[in-house]
Amino acid sequence: MLEIQDATVSEIAAGSLAAVRVFERLGIDYCCGGKRPLADVCREKGHDLASVENELESAMTAATISARNWSTAPLRELIEHIVGTHHEYLRRELSPLGARLEKVYQVYNERYGDTLIGLTDAFAGVRSELEMHIRKEEAILFPAIAGYEAASIAGAPLPRASFGSVSNPIRMMEAEHDSAGKALAEIRTITADYAIPDYACVTYRSLMAGLQELEQDLHMHIHLENNILFPRAIRLENSGR
Repeated sequence: MLEIQDATVSEIAAGSLAAVRVFERLGIDYCCGGKRPLADVCREKGHDLASVENELESAMTAATISARNWSTAPLRELIEHIVGTHHEYLRRELSPLGARLEKVYQVYNERYGDTLIGLTDAFAGVRSELEMHIRKEEAILFPAIAGYEAASIAGAPLPRASFGSVSNPIRMMEAEHDSAGKALAEIRTITADYAIPDYACVTYRSLMAGLQELEQDLHMHIHLENNILFPRAIRLENSGR
């Protein structure tokens, strides 16, 4: 098992879904901001390091052996999981979530005055960016990574890519992940951690639930790419050159 005290948050998360769930409960960013030592993050968040380490060790030890280990699964299988689970989630949920937001923003501003100021712009920005982002991954980056893996398995030279090294589009995707993470943090601030006022209707409540679910899904989505898929793709390229 990974030595927790010597690892970054992203390294711990990459090796265990159980650890991811602990980080989510504690409000610890394990995807975009995960490349920091656990001790530093705990100090910043006001968590007792020893307690967090004990909770992580217990959760990771109790995790079922049958849980899929994406750190060793075939890259094509990981890509299929990301597309089929997280990309499809975005395609399915972003449009109805936007419709809910438009309805709530219009009705509550008319009825109660300024409500959720800035939320429409923040959501529209992250939605537009994510929709373009997943198209680029599926059209360019993911096929290149799958091609690398297929060539490696066949013992053939890695195919040449139009973008040069795979690290070039990966840097772009990681920058877009950072941007999406900042937008989600802004949404959380605007909504006061998805607070629901006493007068909120069903649509308002479902909007807050949907935004929170979007944040949780995107954190896992980014984690799988930044901390597992992308580093493995770069290592594969380096080993085949």
